[in-house]
Parts: sequence; C-alpha cells; structure tokens
Amino acid sequence: MEIDNKKSDQTERKIIPSHDDHANMAMSVKAVPRPRRRAVFVCSVVLLVLIVGMFWSWWLFGRNSFNEDSGIKTNEFQAIFLTNGQVYFGKLTGLNRKYVTISDVFYLQVQSSTSLQGASSSSTPNSQVSLVKLGNELHGPEDKMSIASDQMLFWENLKPSGKVTQAINKYQAQQ
Repeated sequence: MEIDNKKSDQTERKIIPSHDDHANMAMSVKAVPRPRRRAVFVCSVVLLVLIVGMFWSWWLFGRNSFNEDSGIKTNEFQAIFLTNGQVYFGKLTGLNRKYVTISDVFYLQVQSSTSLQGASSSSTPNSQVSLVKLGNELHGPEDKMSIASDQMLFWENLKPSGKVTQAINKYQAQQ
C-alpha cells in the first residue's frame, strides 16, 4: 500500500503547484523576453524617426510647394496665361495653391472689321489688337483680380523694353 500512496502523493504534487510555483508562473507570464522587448523598442524608434522625417520633409519642401513668389520681379509687370486662351498683364501680388492675385490689370482686346476692296465681292478681315485697362468695363470692376490657380497655365516676368510694358507705361503716363 505504501507504493500506492506515494504514487498518489506524486500525482497530487504535479497537479497542485506550490506557492513558489505560482510566483514563478506569474513572473514568467508578466515578463516579456528580452529579444522581443528589444525588437519592439527598435521598431518604435524607427517609426518615430520616420514620422519626424516625413514631418521635416513636408515642412521644408511640401507646405509651400506652389508658392513661387520668389521668382516674381515686383517692380516689373507679369503676363498670366490662362487655360481659356486669355492673357492678363499686371503686377502679381500673390501666388498660392488656390488663387493668383494680380493688380494694375490690363488685357488684350481684338477688334475685327471687314472692309470691301473696290469692286470685288470678296472682303478681307482687318484685326486690330488693343491693350485695355481693367476697370473701364460695364460692370466697373476694381483694378485687382484673383484667378483660380487651376485656370492658370503659367506666368512670366515682362521685360521693360517689351511692347506690352511700353504700352502700359505710356497709358500710365497719360493718366
């Protein structure tokens, strides 16, 4: 019978852990192995560096990516070419993602007329291009215009010796 008691005692010991075994099991469940903690730490640091790098790149390059104010010669006139074929001349005062602002605005107006040549039945169209100052139209706009940036193809600085700039200067001298 002693043999049976020993077997049952051994079985009970295996099934019922002691107080020390509970403490060891609790520590092993709570503690994360060192290699895993190190991998989590390294991944966290890499993720933090990536986020900081993306923010820094946006701050340096992205936030003013459309802002081209540095190329505008403020003491000269610019030409703004739109997607509908219209061209405006004036002084660019603002350029951002949504709008292009221009003041002292002029635009080209084409006037065509037909004239008869002698006795022939054919007529030849005569086109005359004139520079018009914004503000003299029927609706009386102010001399400042905001154009949606997505409607602008490009802009360029005008030389003081160009015909448009000379015509604008002549108009301003008469006023």
